[in-house]
Amino acid sequence: MNGLHLTADLSGCANAALLTDERGLAHHTRAAAEAAGLSVVGEHWHRFPTSADGQPGGITGMLLLAESHVALHTWPELASVTLDVYVCNYGADNAARAEALMAALIDRFEPARIERHRLERGRLG
Repeated sequence: MNGLHLTADLSGCANAALLTDERGLAHHTRAAAEAAGLSVVGEHWHRFPTSADGQPGGITGMLLLAESHVALHTWPELASVTLDVYVCNYGADNAARAEALMAALIDRFEPARIERHRLERGRLG
């Protein structure tokens, strides 16, 4: 039950095109998870419609991992993204993999500002 939960709130993202590119975002997120050594077992992505004032809709999505999950939500009108990476450490310490995945995602969006949080979960004994 032991695990690591990482979150990051990104703003001022220079890679604005990725904030509205559902296929590209899904591809880059899968590639980053696999490069970090995590096992993708499922996924779901949703693009929100263009707003009444013509702003492109953001994207919400997640990958289900054998180790747990990665989720994200984009706000193109704010050049912002929220990221959530959680890995359990059952059978192996996946903390470094979670950190690598989070770093790759942050790098992809090229944010001007980052607010990060780290929570160790479910310590037993």
